[in-house]
This record gives sequence, C-alpha cells and structure tokens, in this order.
Amino acid sequence: MSKIRVGVFFGGRSSEHEISIKSAESIVKSLDKSKYDVSLVGADRDGRFHFGEKAISLNMSSASEMIKNLKEEKILPVLRNIWLPEKFDVVFPVFHGTFGEDGTIQGLLRLFDVPFVGAGVLGSAIGMDKDVTKRLLRDAGILTARHLTFYRHERNNITFEEAVSTLGDVLFIKPANLGSSVGVNKVKSKDDFIKAVEEAFQYDNKIIIEEFVEGREVECSVLGNECPKASVPGEIIVKRDFYSYSAKYLDEDGADLKIPADFPSEVSEQIRAIAVKAFKVLCCEGMARVDFFVKKDFAIFLNEINTIPGFTEKISMYPKLWAASGVSYSELLDELIALAISRHERDKKLSNRFKDA
Repeated sequence: MSKIRVGVFFGGRSSEHEISIKSAESIVKSLDKSKYDVSLVGADRDGRFHFGEKAISLNMSSASEMIKNLKEEKILPVLRNIWLPEKFDVVFPVFHGTFGEDGTIQGLLRLFDVPFVGAGVLGSAIGMDKDVTKRLLRDAGILTARHLTFYRHERNNITFEEAVSTLGDVLFIKPANLGSSVGVNKVKSKDDFIKAVEEAFQYDNKIIIEEFVEGREVECSVLGNECPKASVPGEIIVKRDFYSYSAKYLDEDGADLKIPADFPSEVSEQIRAIAVKAFKVLCCEGMARVDFFVKKDFAIFLNEINTIPGFTEKISMYPKLWAASGVSYSELLDELIALAISRHERDKKLSNRFKDA
C-alpha cells in the first residue's frame, strides 16, 4: 500500500505561534514513517504560507531549528504554487488560537476538499468563542461560570460596580476569542479591572467578564466523530494565582499535573460524560480538550473547550490523558488521521456535491 500523504500545518499569526511549532515538532517526530509521507507547511507571523519540498529532518532539537530547516528547503508560497488536493491525502492543522483554531483554516481546507484532523468550521468557530460556547452550554443544562459580554463599541458602558454586583468580588476578564490564557486577568480592584479590560480588548473586539469559580482545575480529552469517547480526567494543581500563560508554558514550577485525577469513581465518570456531551453540543469532531472546575461539593463547571489542544508529547495534557487511558501518542495520531479521512468519506456522499452525470 502507498503511504498516506500528511501535511502538518503549523505556526501562524496568533499569539500562540511558538506553542504551535512545539506541537508540530512532536507530531512530526512521532508519525510512523512506514505509514505516512510527512510534509510541513509553515505559516510565518505575517500569515504567509511556506512549503518544504521534502519532509523536515527528524533530528530536530528545538523549535528554532525546525524553522531553520524549513527555510532551507527552498520554501514556496503554498497557496499560489500548490494545489492542495494533489499534494496531501490529509492535513493535520496544528495552528493554536486565532486564524487556525477558529474555523479559518478549516474553511480553506474544506473549500479545497482536503480531509483534515479536528473539528470542522462550525465546531472550531464555536469552540474559539467563549461567549457563544457558554450560551450553548447553558441551553444544554451544563454548568458554566456566569458572565457578561461586551463588544468594543460598548466599552464606555463597562463598569466595575456593575460587574461586581452581578458576578461577585473576584472576576476574570478575558478576550472572547483566544486561547492559552493570553490576555486573561484575575481582578479584585477597580484599577486592575480597568487595566484588564483594556488588555483584553487588545486581543479581540469582544470580551467576557466572568465570575470566579473556586474549584480544582480538571481537564478531560475527547476523541471521535459520531461516537466520541473521553479519557480519564486529569488535575492541574496550580502553584500561582491561576493557570496563566506563564504557568502553562514558561514557569517550570507553575503547576503540577496529576493523572488520573483523584476523585471518587462516580465523579470521574460524570466528568467524562459531561465532556462527551459538551463535545456534541458544541458541534465538535475529531478531538478536543475540555476544561472544568470541580467544587468541593463535586459540582462540575465547564470552563472552556479547546479544539486544537497543545500536542507536545511530554507536557501537553491532551496526549498525556490519552496515554493514561491506554492510547499511546503514535496510536492517537493514527486514530485522529483515520477519523479525518472517515469524516471526509462520509461527507462526500452528501447530495450537495457536484457529480458527473
């Protein structure tokens, strides 16, 4: 059998550019080269796409070397010079955050009729927008923190007093569309509130102000299309004020991971069931990491969903949770690629596609 041609897309214009590179590096190293012919497509910070004529060297020791090797491959603007369906059997997008996790690249790949790993256009867009996510979860009866939503043109209507009277004395202020806790602040005073609102608006035209939910931070990985399954839950034991970008990626002592999380079995099963339910409610397919707060009385609040979670083998929770559930990193990659191809074959049968007479 011929190898499956996999295009790993990474980089991009978002603030999570470096994380995307690290995730792509792990994926490229771990894809079984006896099954897959792997090529890399890198998007620089200006959004220009570049294609390496050969698969990147597998002895990469750092993200910077990955970029260096890519440039040495006589990069070409991919969208101008390559017709994607002729180049790849499936694409593995590893763009974290804006312009990659929000349905943007998914729409392009769908337009080109190329199978791709992860959620489709709608699920990606919903998962990126915390405000829309919360509204759908609320309608589905899934607990989530109360919040207020404001658009940029409404910024003069945002007051610390209204937020506190509605949501409580401790608040989280976030861009509505972003990931990895970028632009997120925990605030308790009016001065910090004003600064946090300004910072959040630097990243998005819509922000949310959210109540503080005191509880253990728990994550659960979901895998599948029509019949998704959930991993064992894992707990993040934060050593700082909250699980910030720095605690996730920069501070080696920012948090400890406990996999599986130490809960009674019925609570763990409830977390898994809610993760799968949310995955379906939010129109996801392929993969997602679902993040929760679990209170002392075991009330489970869903915080957010990530449709392209971090994918480094050693530190990222999504693959680590599956490893603890009996699915190795390489097996996980195989399953995700198979799910992408299966969904594409399913959708090809729809009657809205042009067919020869």
